[in-house]
Amino acid sequence: MKNQLACFLLFLIALISCQSKVEPEKNAVKSTDYNDLVTLFHEWRNFEKPPLKDGAPDYTAATFEARWPEFKKLQTQLLAIDYAQWPIEQQVDWRMVWAEMNGYDFNHRVLKPWQRDPAFYTSVYIHRSDVPAHEGPTHHATTEVWTYSFPLDAEAKKKFLNDLQVIPSLNEQAKQNLTGNARELWVAGIRPIRAQVDDLKSLLDRASVKDDAELVSAIEAAVVSTNNFADWLEQQAPSKTGPSGIGKENYTWYQQNVHLVPLTWEDEVMILKRELARAWTSLKLEEHRNRNLPPLTAANSPEAFNALAEKSAQSLMKFLQNDQIVTVKEYFEPALRVHLGNFVPQEKRNFFVITMHYDPRPLYSHFYHWFELARMDLEPHSSEIRRGPLLYNIFDSRNEGTATAVEEMFMQAGLYDDDPRVKEIVYIMIAQRAARGLGSLYAHANEMTMEEAGSIHSEFTPRGWMKTEKDLLIFEQHLYLRQPGYGTSYITGKYLLEQTLADVAKLKEEVNKPFVLKDFMDELNAIGNIPITLGHWQMTGKDELVPPVKE
Repeated sequence: MKNQLACFLLFLIALISCQSKVEPEKNAVKSTDYNDLVTLFHEWRNFEKPPLKDGAPDYTAATFEARWPEFKKLQTQLLAIDYAQWPIEQQVDWRMVWAEMNGYDFNHRVLKPWQRDPAFYTSVYIHRSDVPAHEGPTHHATTEVWTYSFPLDAEAKKKFLNDLQVIPSLNEQAKQNLTGNARELWVAGIRPIRAQVDDLKSLLDRASVKDDAELVSAIEAAVVSTNNFADWLEQQAPSKTGPSGIGKENYTWYQQNVHLVPLTWEDEVMILKRELARAWTSLKLEEHRNRNLPPLTAANSPEAFNALAEKSAQSLMKFLQNDQIVTVKEYFEPALRVHLGNFVPQEKRNFFVITMHYDPRPLYSHFYHWFELARMDLEPHSSEIRRGPLLYNIFDSRNEGTATAVEEMFMQAGLYDDDPRVKEIVYIMIAQRAARGLGSLYAHANEMTMEEAGSIHSEFTPRGWMKTEKDLLIFEQHLYLRQPGYGTSYITGKYLLEQTLADVAKLKEEVNKPFVLKDFMDELNAIGNIPITLGHWQMTGKDELVPPVKE
């Protein structure tokens, strides 16, 4: 009798369980129309921008909780779309919306930058980022100085004033929202807030601004507010005692379900260790090979640097064109020339500036970034979903990975045949990216402090080139603690791009077709600034690198 009762109870539980799983299916509105995805994408993006509170975006806990049911409704609508029979490029678009919604969910549950990360409230950005959006979590009402043309016309002035007037309100709200206990994020986050004061004051140096009483008043109010906010952060800092890393399990979930990187925390440690060792080994072998060549000498004057920069820019552009590396668009060279750099005295050079003064071409290769941004501006993608920047830095494996990969790809394709010593710089740069990413992994696992992670970054960069200027070290490790996966994306994205190239080449070989590098790069460019695993899917027809959808 007991066995019969137990069996009946098990049957009843199973029946109820099945009914609970089927019920949402009954209520869900199924769709197989791609246009419904596009409509939902716009609804989602409108929702993702928070409402205003006293003129600033509202990041209060009460507002997040009140809006959560609306988010779950959008997520349910996305999961109700049946995309299985769509062309691959449309399935890719669905996956990007899915990843963005997972990013919102993760921020709400774990990352909580508005609660844990004072740097989230940085408002003033003088320069454009070299990737599609700012690196790291950023609030929704920033003052993008680089988008304004001074002197301001009446319409632009009104918008600029509106931007500036957000700052005091947001700073006050931040004091209520920042209830987290992430000590290193808190302490390091004071630096960018203090730096914002200098950026605001620099606006007063512009002739068209300093003579406008209304603008001056708004800027001065923002300065006072920002100083007060920084003072408050310093007062609160001693009470912050908790870890800042998100832990291995959260890190893995975030990489796989938001950034669509098919790796675990442990996988990334292995890949970055391997790349670090490979870079060091390759550097030493290259140095041996070049032992009878004269050493590289750094530019020692503005005139010498300008001549070197000009020669290097011409060399890179000629190489890309004449060696059939990629279709060189008319906007490539102008995009590069804006960022050729300037002479910096030796005692003030950071890692990247050191490399530029020996030969800028390795860094100019990384400036493939600016070609991609120019393409985004001038040749917007036909898909509305991938036309602008993906949220939550989901583009990192594509943009940072590609920019890092082409440094070595261009080298292997012959860019430095005229001066083999420059290859040494390429390997030094790879080692630096691997070392800093490895440190960031240990910081997120809470196995190292940010300072200890920085020591890996510093000690394992060849020639001591990361020991010359500490601000870059602090900036990078702080960013990677704020944005999980960004520090590793340079190397993991490079790894995934190389895997994509290998798989595309193998598919060509299997049908007796030649692999053409220019065609590969052109197709990669045409796909847009999306995770490299999705690019791999679209270029190979195989989704084996794309992490599976988890509902």
